[in-house]
Amino acid sequence: SILLSTRFFAAEERLRAEYSVLILLATIGMGMMVSASNLLTLYVGLEMQSLAAYVLASFMRKDARSAEAGLKYFVLGALASGILLYGISLLYGFSGTIDYHGVAKSLADGVNMGELFGIVFVLAGLSFKIAAVPFHMWTPDVYEGAPTPVTAFFAAAPKVAAVALLTRILAGPFGELAAQWQQVIILVSLASMVLGALAAVGQRDIKRLMAYSSIGHIGYALMGLAVASDEGLHGLAIYMAIYLAMNLGAFAVLIAMRRQGKAVSRIEDLAGLGKPDPAMAMWMTIFMFSMAGIPPLAGFFGKLYVFLAAVQGGYWTLAVVGVLTSVISAFYYLRIVKVMYFDDAQAPLDARPQTLTMVMGISGIFTTLFFIMPAPLVRAAQEAVSALLG
Repeated sequence: SILLSTRFFAAEERLRAEYSVLILLATIGMGMMVSASNLLTLYVGLEMQSLAAYVLASFMRKDARSAEAGLKYFVLGALASGILLYGISLLYGFSGTIDYHGVAKSLADGVNMGELFGIVFVLAGLSFKIAAVPFHMWTPDVYEGAPTPVTAFFAAAPKVAAVALLTRILAGPFGELAAQWQQVIILVSLASMVLGALAAVGQRDIKRLMAYSSIGHIGYALMGLAVASDEGLHGLAIYMAIYLAMNLGAFAVLIAMRRQGKAVSRIEDLAGLGKPDPAMAMWMTIFMFSMAGIPPLAGFFGKLYVFLAAVQGGYWTLAVVGVLTSVISAFYYLRIVKVMYFDDAQAPLDARPQTLTMVMGISGIFTTLFFIMPAPLVRAAQEAVSALLG
């Protein structure tokens, strides 16, 4: 994220040392919340990450859209934090502990209505952090208004960390109550896939399109969590790793979209890109095809793992809806490819810095050649799930 941002903010004359510090503070917060062993440490880490994120969203403070994005993110984030903290207080009040092992032992001895409500509120608060429906309302506006490198950061690191946190919470202290929380996760997964596919169809701004795309991808990832099996968690871990790579690559292309010194983000701004800059058009095509789930790119295998887990677990509705929404979402991904290669060319984009080319290349090579050597990532996912489940 820092590599992607340096030249962007320098061109906007907004490059300041605080940016890297905020990125590192957010990273420390993500590390805290994922490695926490009690609910209060989880909350402190989550808030540390969130407070840094609010400032990052409004980093271009003289830009009205950036300031608006930061304000919306702060107000809605504060509401979600309150919901999460209320859920934690209910769990503490009825179980008498905030330690993961203590909460798990209390729930294993029998769950009461107060603890059940606490679990629902915790799930609601964490669903906001991963931008899952119906707690997604902040995502399009924040993604569009925040500086593009910040949007790339939001779509990658905090989202992956929040999914890891949600997985650890559900598989750990709430593991004995899978029958209860599965219903919520299935509903959230279905709603996220459907809204992510349908709402992005009419978008003309690529950043808003990527916002709805990220909501849809979270729906696919949650499919693995909803299955509540080892195979589902393996699929979830693999999917998020692949999503991280292709998402950062796509945002590297968006950051490189500058014309006459000004950042542009409309789909039409990519018109005819295949002729003046075939390399960038090729990488963007690879990322769009991968997000659409077209073989043999990495995105296809990411969806394959979670779909197989859903089918093996008997969750046919999830798998069928996932396939149908993948077909719908292919429309807006392929539309970007069509604009790059078949529409009349506009004025050429400005020359891009080498750091962006490097990020595109690394992400593109991983996305393209994943099918040749998937074993290391699959093995790492299995080890992660084994450690998670003890």
